[in-house]
Amino acid sequence: MQKFKYSNEYELRASPKMLFPYLSTASGLSEWFCEKVNVKPNHSFDFIWDKESHIAEQTSLRLNKSAKFEFLNTSDNNRDNNYIEFKVEVSDLTGSTYLRITDYSTNTDSEELKDLWDGLIDSLKEIVGS
Repeated sequence: MQKFKYSNEYELRASPKMLFPYLSTASGLSEWFCEKVNVKPNHSFDFIWDKESHIAEQTSLRLNKSAKFEFLNTSDNNRDNNYIEFKVEVSDLTGSTYLRITDYSTNTDSEELKDLWDGLIDSLKEIVGS
């Protein structure tokens, strides 16, 4: 099955320190990203959308910088799993905080993905007061 990498960047009026828990913790993610997130005993994350469970490992974590979640069993050869990555960057020139989203999945409709992420980021902005 063909995969597609969608990437977009959003400006948020929040410090990386304030923003990061919403991108890297189960409680933070469940406030804006999906219905619910549970941490499993093996430190994997169980993301729930439409009452459907999606298990992911947090494969990368850099405090106040980035978090990456790789969804398990989403490829035929177990080497090309779907993933979502959040990267927080601060512009040296303006001091603005930017969130770069990378969504790697089988959804190849870039317009649909843009609408989805725009809506999710609007929810996040409301929560962080941006």
